[in-house]
Amino acid sequence: MKFTRDDYNRRIIDTEGKIPGDEPVFLLRAQDVYAPSTLRYYAKLLEEDGNTEMAEELRVHARQMVVWQKSVRVHIPDK
Repeated sequence: MKFTRDDYNRRIIDTEGKIPGDEPVFLLRAQDVYAPSTLRYYAKLLEEDGNTEMAEELRVHARQMVVWQKSVRVHIPDK
């Protein structure tokens, strides 16, 4: 799997080998101030496509990110 960040390519691995090595992937961290809203938008797209179960899972995850963000310093992403 290929991340946009080289350091992620070195540190984050797919231990089950389910993601092909050449597949681009993107990681959102809760410390990223935009992560919860990005998940909510993705959930909206999923719901519009009929995948309400996964949409709700993402909304729950977004809420967990917001709660976590209240206890730490969040920031705009950087490289």
